[in-house]
Amino acid sequence: MIPNYQQFMRPFLKIAEASNGNEVKLRNVINQLADKFGLSDEERNETLPSGRQSVLDNRIGWARTYLTKAGLLKATKRAHFVITERGIQALQDTNAVINNDYLKQFDEFVAFKEQKNEASETQSVNTQETTNTSTTSEITPDEALLDAYKTINDALALELISRTREVTPAFFEDLLIELLLVMGYGGTGEGAAHALGKSGDNGIDGVIDQDPLGVDQIYIQAKRYAEGNNIGAGDIRDFFGALNLKKAQKGIFITTSDFTASASQTAKNLGMRIVLINGNKLAKLMLRYNIGSRDEQILHLKKIDEEFFEA
Repeated sequence: MIPNYQQFMRPFLKIAEASNGNEVKLRNVINQLADKFGLSDEERNETLPSGRQSVLDNRIGWARTYLTKAGLLKATKRAHFVITERGIQALQDTNAVINNDYLKQFDEFVAFKEQKNEASETQSVNTQETTNTSTTSEITPDEALLDAYKTINDALALELISRTREVTPAFFEDLLIELLLVMGYGGTGEGAAHALGKSGDNGIDGVIDQDPLGVDQIYIQAKRYAEGNNIGAGDIRDFFGALNLKKAQKGIFITTSDFTASASQTAKNLGMRIVLINGNKLAKLMLRYNIGSRDEQILHLKKIDEEFFEA
């Protein structure tokens, strides 16, 4: 398991101290710490939900930030650091647990922490109540923010699918049309909005073009079912049979409920021709493409442009 960012603080200082006053490069420290804690390749490559940074880099990066803000490390140039006299003294106290509480004795660190937005800290605390495995002190600000984002979106997804189960059949069809079109299906010409037209035969609920000319088509089965009324293996076999009658190569089975384990296995056994979209996945697609939801506010996360300061 990847240590939390505070658990990296003392080992980070020890690596810096071992350099005998020479600067250490952040990437080298990250590699050494990964080796020290025996992290697997999977753990080293695990990313934050954004997919833009590894969890390991993020946690060690924040350990470095807090140590620097407290004056135990000093930045020399881009991603390079040296240990300070204060950092050496911290290591000499072998009984000291170097973490946020330890760093609070330094005025510089306290001033840094006080600059944080109190509302953001409250959100982080509320978010951690849902994890049961972490406390606010164990995760980085990035992780707290992304956890909060996930919590908000998960709640919104539940509300979306709940409302979708209550709409009329016609509204449900229009909703799927809009979703598939914004995803890039159905072509771009006149009449594209009617791409999901009821065929009314052989268990096929609709057909949509995969390209503007309609050369390649996808057949669709859609079931607006209540939670717990799950799709079984028989429904999948019926849909597969309908696809064979149409000599179709691709099919999408959409439901606002879920698929039984046997239904999912049946779809796998029949090959890659049938894609299953349950209520949870449908809600996430609706969120991603702003169907039934909209952007309320956009937060831009900034970081230092190191090259700017190298001039």
